[in-house]
Amino acid sequence: MWISNALISVLRFLIGVTARWESPPDLTRQRIYFANHTSHMDTLAIIAALPPEARINVKPVAAADYWGKNAFLSYISQKGLNAVLIERNPAPGVNVLEPIFDVVRAGHSIIIFPEGTRGNQPLPGPFKSGLYRLAETFPEVDLVPIYLENLHRSMPKGKHVPLPIICTIRIGNPMPRIAGEEKQLFLDRARDAIVRLAE
Repeated sequence: MWISNALISVLRFLIGVTARWESPPDLTRQRIYFANHTSHMDTLAIIAALPPEARINVKPVAAADYWGKNAFLSYISQKGLNAVLIERNPAPGVNVLEPIFDVVRAGHSIIIFPEGTRGNQPLPGPFKSGLYRLAETFPEVDLVPIYLENLHRSMPKGKHVPLPIICTIRIGNPMPRIAGEEKQLFLDRARDAIVRLAE
């Protein structure tokens, strides 16, 4: 926990990380937080925006090919971020989402980036199907959209040191469920929920 607190303190010093909630969060609810993805700071920025009592039970989803590629990054992802690592290019027949399913079944909230990779634009690109599969498997879990403002400017792809630009984390109300909703309609609606927070 001290590693996470230290990382959060450094991030707040560098870029501010102001959290804006549409309404007070219900911390009694299990949640799937989903956000646009523009920098390697995104996960930590969301964790920093959460109340301390919510951080204890949240696990961000991270790519094993990056966060597990050396001992330092593996240590930060496991001890500092409490992340669940997934393989973006799994072997045939392997369900890439199974590690995420396991932590949600265990009662954890998660942070996921539905684009699947970082972009370099302020608005998210098309969503992959993972969020839809999670929503279908866990209909009782709240789906909470997050828009990360200015992180694509503070630490864009290829940069390793953030620029001191004030960044804001806008956290929306849980997304309403629609029974029997078709996959692409769901994914478009989820993306729209993030875009709305950017306005």
